[in-house]
Amino acid sequence: MPLDRNDAWLSWQPSQSEPWDRRRAGHLVRRAFFGTTMGDLDRLVDQGLEATLDELFAGAGRESFDDEMRPMERVLSSTQDPRSLASWWLLRMSRTPCQFLEKMTLFWHGHFATTASKVIDPRAMLAQNRLLREHALGSFVPMVEGISKDVAMLVYLDSTDNRKTRPNENYARELMELFCLGPGNYTEADIKELARCFTGWEVRRGKFRFNANQHDRGSKTFLGKTGNFGGDEAVRIVLDHPASSRFLARKLINWLVVDDLPDDEFCEPVARTLRETDFSIGAAIRQILASRWFWCDEQIGSKVRGPVEMAIGLVRGLGVDMNMNQFGDRMEQLGQLPMFPPNVKGWEGGRQWINASTFIGRVNLVAAIVAAGNAGNGFGALARGNDSDAREWVSELVEWLVPVALPQASFDQIVEIAKNARGGLEERVGEVICAIGATPEFQLN
Repeated sequence: MPLDRNDAWLSWQPSQSEPWDRRRAGHLVRRAFFGTTMGDLDRLVDQGLEATLDELFAGAGRESFDDEMRPMERVLSSTQDPRSLASWWLLRMSRTPCQFLEKMTLFWHGHFATTASKVIDPRAMLAQNRLLREHALGSFVPMVEGISKDVAMLVYLDSTDNRKTRPNENYARELMELFCLGPGNYTEADIKELARCFTGWEVRRGKFRFNANQHDRGSKTFLGKTGNFGGDEAVRIVLDHPASSRFLARKLINWLVVDDLPDDEFCEPVARTLRETDFSIGAAIRQILASRWFWCDEQIGSKVRGPVEMAIGLVRGLGVDMNMNQFGDRMEQLGQLPMFPPNVKGWEGGRQWINASTFIGRVNLVAAIVAAGNAGNGFGALARGNDSDAREWVSELVEWLVPVALPQASFDQIVEIAKNARGGLEERVGEVICAIGATPEFQLN
């Protein structure tokens, strides 16, 4: 029975008819994690929903992991190869103990899309990446303030030399259209006036600098406000606009719940939370993930998995070490190479992830991940001691890897593969994972 709109934002509580089990724990894992092992999924079921949500936001192990990654960042900062940034970030995603933080950093990278192919400077891209991670679950306000002075962003939008005699309108436009308000909530006159607020903002020797001599100190009028505004004041005026909280609420709901965005009225409870908490991203996300709407049956398996979500999830779940340079090449073929979004709008996502070419590429990538795993320890343990009953261990693998039930014919075919594939148990489990990865249902989130 479909959920009533009026009940959508009430808190969900597990019950006998809607238990907190592997199916629902897997739903949360696919939306908020990259992936987990079978054993860790069982651990989440045992500890319960509230403890699992608490774990998402706790960030345990972040400091020591950041220390571990820092030497690699220093090497990257001195390289002239921006493509190596993608390999570094894929490696970070595959190993981080703070999966939700890293996944939200990927979300913000698509929101404040900046590509290394234009910025070139790895130091600037790494600095932006750290900025997004620092505020990924915090307040949207300092994130927007920081991105407005971010060197990589200013270089990408050709705003490194914003002078009062020729204000650059690029950042002003994207701040309102793509980052904070959305189309229809501002005018061309607003863009021109907002651009004047950012005059004097420059990049010199790889760092942001305010040049007071090039700042337009005249009165500006935009979004219904008039005054001698500077850039910092202008950012806050944009965020104070009524459309801002609704825009951000819809973006978060789109990322976490549905590919097809609902209307503003439906999203209003989350927008209200953002306004009441001075744009606390974590508070809004907690509301979304705790809602009946997130947990209703219609949402499980209702999204299309992005290439990075799919690939990193499987790598983490199987405990596989990949050559990240080759892995990055495959991500590019599938349409999502981190640090290289296609344009300022980021990745379109949703159903656009899948076409005939990318589907074949996904199947081949699953096979490559399985091959890398079988070259190591193999996957025999995933049969969980049920190697004499193929139907049982295949059923467990499907429950772990796929958000919705497979058609009976597909399931039966995979069971036959489990029984008849050549080699020992490890090879047969690998063949089954490849077969599961070739189903349309595996592509869902």
